[in-house]
Amino acid sequence: MKRRDFLKVTAAGAATAAVASPAIAQSSPEVKWRLTSSFPKSLDTIYGAAELMAKQVAEMTDNKFQIQVFAAGEVVPGLQALDATSNGTVEMCHTATYYYVGKDPTFAIYAAVPFGLNARMQNSWWYQGGGEQLANEFFKKHGVIAHPCGNTGTQMGGWFRKEIKTVSDLSGLKMRIGGIAGQVLAKLGVVPQQLAGGDIYPSLEKGTIDAAEWIGPYDDEKLGFNKVAPYYYYPGFWEGGLMVHSLTNLEKWNALPKHYQSILANANANANTLMAARYDLQNPGALKRLVAGGTQLRPFSNEVLEASLKATNTLWAEISAKNPDFKKSIDAMQAYRGDEYLWWQVAEYTFDSFQIRSRTRG
Repeated sequence: MKRRDFLKVTAAGAATAAVASPAIAQSSPEVKWRLTSSFPKSLDTIYGAAELMAKQVAEMTDNKFQIQVFAAGEVVPGLQALDATSNGTVEMCHTATYYYVGKDPTFAIYAAVPFGLNARMQNSWWYQGGGEQLANEFFKKHGVIAHPCGNTGTQMGGWFRKEIKTVSDLSGLKMRIGGIAGQVLAKLGVVPQQLAGGDIYPSLEKGTIDAAEWIGPYDDEKLGFNKVAPYYYYPGFWEGGLMVHSLTNLEKWNALPKHYQSILANANANANTLMAARYDLQNPGALKRLVAGGTQLRPFSNEVLEASLKATNTLWAEISAKNPDFKKSIDAMQAYRGDEYLWWQVAEYTFDSFQIRSRTRG
């Protein structure tokens, strides 16, 4: 190669590199976001899912995309996380969308509703059954996009100062209960109170409320509810599996490079799986400790469950008659639930029931 030709090639290569480097840098920009949680740091499993998600986003982008996680109350109170995200105070939040039924009861369907889906069914509906598209069609109206970022599994029915044997025992009971479940129990005489996690213990201790539900043995033990109420009921029929979401401001989401969007979505999906796995690990030991410490474990009676189911179906009909978004979502969820339980009845339930009977026989 002649020296003149070599210089031309070298110059062309340098020019290409000069163009390419900024293009690469621009495709992976420095992004720093804030996320406000609806949960306190002391609840390491549910709060920790957001931290895990943020950590993985940073690792997958060589720390170019950083999300700083704030506990409830550090930026805004836990129940204002959606508003802070939609109005741009923060870019993201980590929350249970049923906290916002006051805005629209449709929010509850994608978190948990009474006699809804269990955790596996929720994931199936979201990722494969059209739930994601239906949900984000609704969330778009509120300026956010949702990604699952954790699931608690089926929850406990809560802590009570007195035994609940019949439906009449619910009359006048002041109970902390989140989301639309409070509207169901109100039909049975309960006076629902919506409180953030960190406010439940003092309210129960002072007698401001008579009962409270939160999540399950691991978190409930941490919050000390066994010290202020003796009776622990199950199951939490209003939460067959609470799907917790990260909500992202829609404008901020749309401004992200596509590969950042994929990284964020996948980090959320991983946190979604790991939260459920961690609760499954921790709850058995916590339940043993609670019972050994004197907690009175009680099942809800069939009378209470049947009355609650009837009240639930009545409420769905009432809301659906005046809220098209709710009707569209609840009808889709219930149709999916029907097919899923057909399969569960054949295989999952039969297997689990045999295993449980075998365990109790030793």
